[in-house]
Amino acid sequence: MFPLLQDIGHGLTVALGVTGAGLAACGLVRLLRPQAGILGRERWLWLSALLLAAAGFLLICLLHYRLHREVALALPGDIAAYVNQVIARMNQGRRYGLPLYDPAAPPRYLIPPWIENGKYWFWFAAFVLLAFFSRRRVPARLAAVLALLAGVHLVLLALFFDPFSHFLPRFSAEIAPWLDPGLDPAGRARLFLRLYPRMLFYYNASYMWLHPPLLFVSYAAVTVVFAASLFMFRRRDPAVEAVAYRQARLGFLLLTIGMLMGYPWALAAWGPNWWWDPKIASSIMMWAVFATLLHTRLYLNRPLMRRLTAALGLLCFAAMIFTFLASFFFPGQHTF
Repeated sequence: MFPLLQDIGHGLTVALGVTGAGLAACGLVRLLRPQAGILGRERWLWLSALLLAAAGFLLICLLHYRLHREVALALPGDIAAYVNQVIARMNQGRRYGLPLYDPAAPPRYLIPPWIENGKYWFWFAAFVLLAFFSRRRVPARLAAVLALLAGVHLVLLALFFDPFSHFLPRFSAEIAPWLDPGLDPAGRARLFLRLYPRMLFYYNASYMWLHPPLLFVSYAAVTVVFAASLFMFRRRDPAVEAVAYRQARLGFLLLTIGMLMGYPWALAAWGPNWWWDPKIASSIMMWAVFATLLHTRLYLNRPLMRRLTAALGLLCFAAMIFTFLASFFFPGQHTF
């Protein structure tokens, strides 16, 4: 849709993947050979990854802004009057109705940058940022594991989730018929009535700007907890326990707020019959495991509680992966 910007973004993605591979290699070397003198190179790789991730995210925001400026659901006057009659009938007896079409201000898409593959960029960049700050306060081997995990995230992003190689492919498939100049007026009216509700309740929803990013930063924090929990099994280390607790608090707070903000959005978009959506049910289970983890943290001095807390950290990470994958494999409102 915007070939020059997409080419620049793809170049940033490749550079980020190469940086991630170097970061993962440094983490692996430090994990196997703790005395290896590569801290200076690793520090520059961390900073390069953060700068590239920030630049790529700003470019995604620019692409979405260009989309907002250039794509509008504009209708001819006679079709607009017919569409407003249909919308008025649809709104009867409904708590959340559709605004009538305004010919003076045709509706435009205002799509957040964490849609489709953009969410992986935001999520993985959030993990790199959290891991970067967490690595300063932990033992060398855990810092090496954080570097390894950050590098793996970035390599996966470059290989499988590049948001620039195909910019918003699902959205592009949805909007492609609308951009066809040969579409007849009746077909344009029908297509508008299909695109307009999805624009309002999904792409342009105010909750879309808050609910998903809170969850993705929470997922990033859970991954740091996962890395720290691996080390909590071996021996007691106050620095490891402290970073695990800080990230667990952050992740639990954001997960809770994100889930609460999803509730009114679900009511507006789906009505009352949404409660047993598979992703919502799995999110509640993840929240329960997370809450249990924070409670066991209060009793770390008791026998076996440290290892139980560590086990819950690993289980919380597994629950996070299951919750995310539920959107792909189980039918429901969240299904991709």
